[in-house]
Formats: sequence, structure tokens, C-alpha cells
Amino acid sequence: MPARELPVRPDLDQLKHQAKDLLHAIRAGDPAAVAELRELHPDVVDPQAAKLADAQLVLARSYGASSWSRLRLSCDLIDAIWRDDVPAVRTLVLKHPKLLYEDARIRKCNWGPPMSYAANLGRNGIIRVLNDLGATDHVQAMDRAALQSRIDTARMLYGMMGEPRLPNDPLGGPGYTLSATGTAFAFEMGARVVDDAGKRIAPVDIVLETDSRKPGDKHAILEMYVEHGLELPDTPAMALHRGRIDLLEEHLRRDSALLRRTFAHEEIYPPELGCHDEVIATHGTPLKDATLLHMAVDYDEMEIARWLLRRGIDPDERAAVDADGFGGHTALFATVVSQPNFWMNHQRRPQVAPFTELLLDSGADPNARASLRKQLHPGYGEEVPHEYRDVTPLSWGQRFHRRVFVSKPAMRLIAARGGHE
Repeated sequence: MPARELPVRPDLDQLKHQAKDLLHAIRAGDPAAVAELRELHPDVVDPQAAKLADAQLVLARSYGASSWSRLRLSCDLIDAIWRDDVPAVRTLVLKHPKLLYEDARIRKCNWGPPMSYAANLGRNGIIRVLNDLGATDHVQAMDRAALQSRIDTARMLYGMMGEPRLPNDPLGGPGYTLSATGTAFAFEMGARVVDDAGKRIAPVDIVLETDSRKPGDKHAILEMYVEHGLELPDTPAMALHRGRIDLLEEHLRRDSALLRRTFAHEEIYPPELGCHDEVIATHGTPLKDATLLHMAVDYDEMEIARWLLRRGIDPDERAAVDADGFGGHTALFATVVSQPNFWMNHQRRPQVAPFTELLLDSGADPNARASLRKQLHPGYGEEVPHEYRDVTPLSWGQRFHRRVFVSKPAMRLIAARGGHE
């Protein structure tokens, strides 16, 4: 049976409801529930005679816990950390010392044991108590603190360790979350961008391919890499990644056709910098063989988008069409399905569509048509491509298979300007 994983902040009441729902399903003879009972319960239990305690045990084991009480203990510990309740954490760990070394969410995950978990939230008082009680996950905790931009916490943990030699990849975590302060802290500790042989060790691929979208921090991180000795390609795509309009101006002076150019995937995500294929390089509407304007939309580069339009880029400039007939989409499609939309929806941010408004105000056709093929990063729970033939920006959004990437305000704006399916 597929294993369950506790959310970052589990809710015990919700788990109780899950156990009751599982019990009802078992008694109703639901095949999946009965199979889970038989696989995870240590005893042979007649589904019709199953009790709530049986369902709770099965549910706990599906989360990786040995018992329902162990699952409750994890919830109590995590809740105490979130509430910054130092005495409660101390009491729980003193009563159950093994908690100190087990992942707070039971199954091994990136939030880690209690000290690392607390580092994600900047709970310095709890970290000091756990350190005094014998916690050993200082390196992971420091990495998590830097990743989450909890720099005071990271610095405290570094001091607890006696300021040792750095881990192999101190720039990776803050690179993934686009934490400029975390990156600066790694350099403060002596991080390097190249090794003794001059080979790149800075995780440029992570910075370019991450699903995070923080343009200002991304620019700052790449500039820090350059300041510490890393050479980045002198290309228009890299200038956009760096947020360097001055460099884009230079490229436009050298290439008058720049605003009509489309860029191969390898130009946007250079393999020589460790970058990968289209699936691993996280973005929404396909960027392969698209323009700088398409890139600006998915990377939330509003100032660059405005500069491109001021300099004369056609808002309806299309991506290239491949041998299978996919492509040909305008940047307006990218405002409907994008990585910034994912974060807007996932984190319930204000529902806005500034790029859609900008492009429509600049004359973008609300009824441009194209065919697109899209496969999401496997981290989103799927590994298959989806095809959308002859769609408009509006039907692209209507049909896209993962709604969390779709901007409702963008679709409303397009519909208000005469867009249709």
C-alpha cells in the first residue's frame, strides 16, 4: 500500500477523523481499506468486527509510526515546537529520549529530527534545550536554518558546532529556496564557488531550475557567485536570469534581431552549469524555443517584461513550433499557466495577474492559438506528458491538468478582453 507522510504541521483532530473514515471503509468492505488492514495490522482482524483502535493502529503504521500513541506523540512534539513551548518540548524529550534522534514527522524527510525541525522555524530556545539534551543533527539543522533564511539560528548552530569545516554543499539549500541571506551566510562561513582545480561547485543549476520564484533574491545570489569568482555565460538568457537589463541592452546592441529570437532549452538552462532536461527545469508554460518575454513571465521578471515591450518586442511573438506541431504559443499563454501562479494558489496569496494585464494593454491577442505539450516535474506527483492541441490562452487554462498552476484572474482578464475557447 502507498505510504502516507505527515504534513509539516499535522493536526491530531484530522488524524482522528481519518481513523474513523478508515474504520467505516473497512467495515463497508472497501477493497483498498481492507487490503491496508491486512497488510499493516499485526493480527488477523475480521473487517466486520474491526474497532476504532484497529483503524488507528493501521493508520499510524501507514504514517510510519509503530502505534497510535507514537503518532500522537509526534503531533504533540511538532505542535509544541510551532508554539515555541520550550518546557513542553523538554518534558516530551525527557520522557521519550528517542524522540531526539527520530524525525519529527516520523518518516525520514528534509525537516528532520526535532532540532532540525525547530531550526526551520527559528526556534532558538528550543534548539538550545535540545542541544543540551544531546541532539546531534546540528549540520542538518544549520542547513535548514540557512535554507529558510533563519540566519541568526544558522549562526548559533554553527557556533554550537565549534565553527567546523563546511559541509560539501552549503550553497545548495539556500539556492533551492532562493535565500539571498542564506547564501550570504554560507559565504560568510567560507563557501566557495569553484574548487582548487577551478571546477564549478556553485549550484547554479539549482538556482536556475528551482520552483521558487524570488527574482530579487535570485539576482543577488547569482551576483554573489560572480563576485566570488564564478564566470557565467555572456548570453541574453543568463542576463535575464541575473536581472541585468544593462547586459540585455548590450546584447540588443549586438543583435538587432534579439527581440524576435527564440531560445533553445540549452540556452536557457546551460548543461555546462549542471542544468537538466525540460522536466527537471521547473516552469509552467513551456519555455523551450520561446522568447525572452515568455521567460520574463514565468520568472516573474516584471521590469524586464516592461523593458522588452518598451524596446519593441511584439507581445504576440510566438515560440517556435517543433516537428510534432507543438509550440507557437505567445507569452499570454504563460500568464495563464506558470510557476508564479502555483505559488499564488498554493500559498493563497492575493489573486492578481499583472503580466496578463500588461500584455493585453500592449495589444496581445486574447485568441491566439497554439498546441502545447507539458510534463510536470515528478515532484508534483506525475511523470507523463499531456498534450493540448489547438488551444487559445483561455482554453489552455480551462484544460490544463493541474489547476494549481492556473491563474483565474488571468483568465477573467482575457475573457473580459474578448478571449474565448
